[in-house]
Amino acid sequence: MKQSAIIIGAGPAGLMAAEVLINAGVAVDVYDAMPSAGRKFLMAGKSGLNLTHAEAFDAFVGRYGAQRAWVRPWLAAFDAAALRDWARGLGVETFVGSSGRVFPAEMKAAPLLRAWLHRLRGVGVRFHMRHRWLGWDGETLVFDNGTKVGGGGTAIILALGGGSWAKLGSDGAWVPRLQQRGVEVANLRPANCGFDVDWSPHFRDKFAGQPVKTVVASLAGQQRQGEFVITRHGVEGSLIYALSSTLRDALDATGDAVLMLDLAPGKSLERLTQEIAHPRGARSMASHLQSRAGIAGVKAGLLRECAAKEDYADPARLAAMVKALPLRLVAARPLDEAISSAGGVMAPALDAQLMLKALPGIFCAGEMLDWEAPTGGYLLTACFASGHAAGQGALAWLRQASST
Repeated sequence: MKQSAIIIGAGPAGLMAAEVLINAGVAVDVYDAMPSAGRKFLMAGKSGLNLTHAEAFDAFVGRYGAQRAWVRPWLAAFDAAALRDWARGLGVETFVGSSGRVFPAEMKAAPLLRAWLHRLRGVGVRFHMRHRWLGWDGETLVFDNGTKVGGGGTAIILALGGGSWAKLGSDGAWVPRLQQRGVEVANLRPANCGFDVDWSPHFRDKFAGQPVKTVVASLAGQQRQGEFVITRHGVEGSLIYALSSTLRDALDATGDAVLMLDLAPGKSLERLTQEIAHPRGARSMASHLQSRAGIAGVKAGLLRECAAKEDYADPARLAAMVKALPLRLVAARPLDEAISSAGGVMAPALDAQLMLKALPGIFCAGEMLDWEAPTGGYLLTACFASGHAAGQGALAWLRQASST
């Protein structure tokens, strides 16, 4: 009798697990709550699909922070080069951008996903859309439309996503279902997210939507150069996302997080002090700061928002504020707004093949696992790689079961 596997979740992790299993001769059925596969994947690639990153392997693995040792074996078996080769096998060429990020030649996710789904269907993967998993009835999987499947030696892979972008399918509803079965799950928290700042009404109304370009942000020994965007609620954008895990953890631990901004990274404090101290004559302070220090527009607004009135009376103090402007964040934006989520099924709950220790024959993959990474291709790569690992683990389990 042909071995079978059920995969719940038709995102990159679930589809990669399906590919591993179908190519090994296993009958595969994929279930998903949404009307079509890969909803979040398509959204992530709407403005340019950042598939992976071309940096050296050790540096790449380091992007996964505290969970890098856990993630490393997945990436060793299916790394960035393997992902690019896989895409090429679907007829999608990739290129490395100036920042090291890897993109499909057409930049979009849709052509890649279409080709992938066509190939999976062509080799026999069966898709069951609009099937929302509700949990178990004994050992049988139950869906909202009354469908019941599983049991009898079937391998099950859960690739249910995290908790962000619920409208695309990742709603975190699976958390209590696994906890009730004795699975250790860390609370889902926002990752790669924006943060709230208590802007004054004047600053918010004038600068919301504007980018703050070429600044250096420092926090807890970390320092990054880049840009971010002012929002009506606070701040978001690539520079903020790069530091979001540290900012979030600081807020969780103490309720306080202060990001230090260097608004003039090309100038030393000594030079900046001299420039600001230069007599300004009849010019306004705003005009003086623009001509002598290059501080204008939204940067000038930020300086006014965060510096004290007394700082403007002392060139040395004002220069110090330009080089280290304290931006106090008060909260992370809600989980559903985040690009990704932290938390999920914890490493101790799984064996080396990503099988749940409390539920033999059931594997987990993708963003529902307790790891996080910055944007830049790292999120997607680990989703693909964990799906590959879970597929290999399920295959090994099926083979062992058939031999006993």
